[in-house]
Amino acid sequence: MSRPRISPQPDVPGLAARRIAADILDGVLRKRIALDEQLSGRGAHPGLPSLPDRDRALMRRLVATCLRRLGTLRHLLGDLMAKGFPADAPRTESILLIGAAQILWLDVPDHAAVDLSVRMAQADRRAARYAGLVNAVLRRVAQNKTALLADETPRDMPDWLLKRWSKTYGAETARAIAQANGHEPALDVTVKENPDKWAEHMHGRVMPTGTVRTIAHGAISLLPGFTEGAWWVQDAAASIPAQLLGEVRDRDVLDLCAAPGGKTAQLASAGARVVALDRSAPRLTRLTENLTRLSLTAETIAADALEWRPEGKLFDAILLDAPCSSTGTIRRHPDVPWLKAEADLAPLTALQSRLLDHAITLLKPGATLVYCVCSLEQEEGPDQIAAFLARNAHAARQPIAPSEVFGQADFVTPAGDLRTLPQYLPDPEPQWGGLDGFFAARLTRIA
Repeated sequence: MSRPRISPQPDVPGLAARRIAADILDGVLRKRIALDEQLSGRGAHPGLPSLPDRDRALMRRLVATCLRRLGTLRHLLGDLMAKGFPADAPRTESILLIGAAQILWLDVPDHAAVDLSVRMAQADRRAARYAGLVNAVLRRVAQNKTALLADETPRDMPDWLLKRWSKTYGAETARAIAQANGHEPALDVTVKENPDKWAEHMHGRVMPTGTVRTIAHGAISLLPGFTEGAWWVQDAAASIPAQLLGEVRDRDVLDLCAAPGGKTAQLASAGARVVALDRSAPRLTRLTENLTRLSLTAETIAADALEWRPEGKLFDAILLDAPCSSTGTIRRHPDVPWLKAEADLAPLTALQSRLLDHAITLLKPGATLVYCVCSLEQEEGPDQIAAFLARNAHAARQPIAPSEVFGQADFVTPAGDLRTLPQYLPDPEPQWGGLDGFFAARLTRIA
């Protein structure tokens, strides 16, 4: 990804972190590059290795806050600029977003936020002429901070998403989803054994799902138990679908669309003979590396899930975590609302339908298939399963009971499927509450 040309600047503490934050924010908003792609792997920002851990954490928080509060920030800043954001210097918007986010929500002195933002503008070839505008607008933000924060009008989700959620869940629930997505989540990990012990070591708590939740203040690899392979990162909701397969010890289990591998690790840890299939070889490499750290094993296959068929073999259980819109993961991936569009749903639902139709043919008669998506959209969940059952007479739903989801009756739909929403598992401290929005249906192949 190309980066803006900048002029040399003195080594000012915190400036590099903010420059990289602006680059990554530009990548999401103007180049539609996913946040994760810019933070790790081959597409990672080249300046990241030189950032100290503290500055790297600041950079991530800056970007995440801007994305979580993007609608509000654009509205507030727009009201302070008669002509709007400069069209001939798009970098100016990112600089203003980052500056205002620091003033309004982060523990950064106002004068530092303003000064560093002006320096960023001066260093950019196109934005330099707007350095005075940046200074004036951010000073007004600082002067009117209390009044600006008093406006609680919900603006941080695109209208198309709010309208869809209101139609599916009702306006009040839609607002609750949007509000939950505005809070930075804690770190969730799935442990191989003894969650109480690891919760104590990590200064966290055990959630009803058995997940250990903690607040991470540094690199995840430095947390207790990482090197020993005691746990892996996995949202509390994402840990549920694999558990719906029931006892899998010594059974042949297929994990379709397996990367990044949290569910593969769950199944292997439970004693299953796992085949982990994904079309992306690089993602499978990362999955294998994580399994090695965890001292777990699985057979990995890089192939198209729609084309792959093992010769002479059917499976005792299949977990299909299908590609989806990911609208249930906005808490952890605040770029999702700004990268997705309503038009993306049709090709995704078509792919999900084909994957379901193929997966059921790989299953032994009487065996179980769990279909899941980290989506809040009706078409990718209940509608998808209804259509599948209507066209497949050899498949049936196995309803999920509240006792199978830790007694959380609100996790189970009237049809007997799993549905979690971001505001579930609330806590007085928002960062400790919530979980991803997931849908899962448990199906069986009729003999």
